Amino acid sequence: MINDSTDLPWFKSSYSPGSDDCVEVANLLASHGSVALRDSKKPLAAHLTVAPETYDAFVSYVKRG
Repeated sequence: MINDSTDLPWFKSSYSPGSDDCVEVANLLASHGSVALRDSKKPLAAHLTVAPETYDAFVSYVKRG
């Protein structure tokens, strides 16, 4: 479990239009075996941690439009 997400290596999606309205991702595969997601407009709010397979399915869905 990750209690403080402020120090995670967050990055914005390459599909982001450059605004603050996007999803940010932190790759935690090496340390926790998961991927963390958060709303860029609310960086101090709670984040969602998912399995790599779930993240891959999410990205595939978004790419399909």
